[in-house]
Amino acid sequence: MVAVSGGGGVSAVAVVLVAGSCAVLLADAARVVDFDEVGSPPAPSPVADAPFLPDAASPPTGQSEGGNHYQKQILVAVILALAAVIVMVVSAIYAWTFWRKAREALDSRDKKLSSEVFKADSMKHCMVFLYIGFNCGVLIGVLNENAVGTSTKGHMLLPMWGKLNSMKTSKKEVVAMMDFAVLESATGKFSEKNILGKGGFGCVYRACLDRGVVAAVKKLNCCRQEVEKEFENELDFLGKIRHPNVISVLGYCIHEDTRLLVYELMQNGSLETQLHGSSRGSALSWYIRLKVALDAARGLEHLHEHCNPLIIHRDIKSSNILLDSDFNAKISDFGLAIYGGNHNKDGINPSGTVGYVAPEYLLDGQLTEKSDVYAFGVVLLELLLGRKPVEKIGDSHCQSIVSWAIPQISDRTKLPNIIDPVIRHTMDLRHLYQVAAVAVLCVQPEPSYRPLITDVLHSLVPLVPVELGGTLRVVEQPRQTG
Repeated sequence: MVAVSGGGGVSAVAVVLVAGSCAVLLADAARVVDFDEVGSPPAPSPVADAPFLPDAASPPTGQSEGGNHYQKQILVAVILALAAVIVMVVSAIYAWTFWRKAREALDSRDKKLSSEVFKADSMKHCMVFLYIGFNCGVLIGVLNENAVGTSTKGHMLLPMWGKLNSMKTSKKEVVAMMDFAVLESATGKFSEKNILGKGGFGCVYRACLDRGVVAAVKKLNCCRQEVEKEFENELDFLGKIRHPNVISVLGYCIHEDTRLLVYELMQNGSLETQLHGSSRGSALSWYIRLKVALDAARGLEHLHEHCNPLIIHRDIKSSNILLDSDFNAKISDFGLAIYGGNHNKDGINPSGTVGYVAPEYLLDGQLTEKSDVYAFGVVLLELLLGRKPVEKIGDSHCQSIVSWAIPQISDRTKLPNIIDPVIRHTMDLRHLYQVAAVAVLCVQPEPSYRPLITDVLHSLVPLVPVELGGTLRVVEQPRQTG
C-alpha cells in the first residue's frame, strides 16, 4: 500500500487496492474445482471386481475434457493476474508522480510566501526609516554611481528641513514636494544673476538650499496645456529612472500657475554651452569628448534596453546633455519622452529640435528608438566637428551638419582637416575614423540601416581610456630630448 497526500493520491490508492483484491480473487478462482466432477465419490460399478482391460478403440473422454477445462482456468487466471499486476504498477507510478508534483507545488508556494513576507518586512522598515527621517529633518542622500571603470561618488544631498508639505507617489517612487517660499529664497527670488540657462517654457536657476546644498531649479510658467503636460511627464519619468547617466530629480513644487522642478546641479553646464559657448570647446579634449559620448550612450541604452516598456527620449541634443565637475555626462529634460510602441503621426504630435529630428519622424511621423539614435549621431558630429546642428549660410538659407559633413567624412583624406581645430591632430587617426564611421551610421536616412544604441556603446568603449570609463590603455610616448 502506498500512502499519498492529496485528492489524486487517494484515487490512486483506491485503484491499487481494487487491483490487489482482483488479483487475490482471481488466484482463488484458479484453485476452484468442479464439484459436479470431483465433489462426490463415484458410484460402485457392477464390474468393479473384474480385471480392468482398456479399450484401445475408445479414448477416455471424461478425463480429457476435465483436464482441458482445468488448464483453461489456469491460463485465464494467470492472464488476469498479470493484468492486475500491470494495473498495480501503473497506479503506483501515477501515485508517485502526483506526489512529486504536489510536493514541488507546495515548496514553490512556500518560497513565494516567504518572499512576500520578506518584501513586506522590507517595506515596513523602509517606511519606518522615511517616517523617522521626515520628522527629524535628516538628510536624504541621492547617490549616483559613475560609469564602468570610474569610482562611485555621492552627489547632492537634499535636506528635508521640515519644509516638506506633501509627497507625490509615482510608480513606487517617492519625490519630495517642496515649499515655494524655500525655493524662492534659495534662488534669490529667481534673480537673473542666478540663471543657469533658458528654455522654451522657462529658466533654470541656481539655488542654495539649507546646509550649503546647491541645486538647479527649473521654473515653468504653465500658461499653456503642453507646459503642464511636460511637467507631469518629466516628473513621472525621472521619478522612476535611476541611472548614473540620467539626471536625478530631487523635488518639485506647484504654486498657482508656476511649476518648479529641482535637480542635482551639474557644475559644467550643458554640452552645448561647452562646445558653442565662449570657450568654444577648449575644455573638451579628444578623450573627454569620447567620454561624454560614451556616458550619453550608456544613459540612452538604459532607456532603450533596460526600461520596461522602453523609453524614447525624443529630444536628445547637446543642450540636454549636462556635465558635472568631472565631465560625467547625464541626459536631462524628459518633457517630450514617451514609452515605446507602435507610434504614428495620428497617435502623437511631432516634437523635437530642428537639426536633431530624424527624417522619418519629421516627414511621416514614424517614431522608434532609432529616432533617438539619429539625434545621438548629430551630437557625435558636433563633438567631432565643433559645429552647430544647423548653421546659416546666407540671409535666408540654413544647412544642417548632417548634409554638410557626410560627403566630407566619407573621404578619409578630408576628414582630419574638418575636425574641430581644438582637437585636430591630437588623436589616433584610426580612432578618428572609427568614431566618424559610427556617426555616419547613426544619421543614415533609413532607420533600419542605423545601429542599435547598444552597438554604438560597444563601439565606443574600446576608444575611451580606462580612467574615463572605457577599456583603452593609453601608453604615453617617451619625450625626446636633444
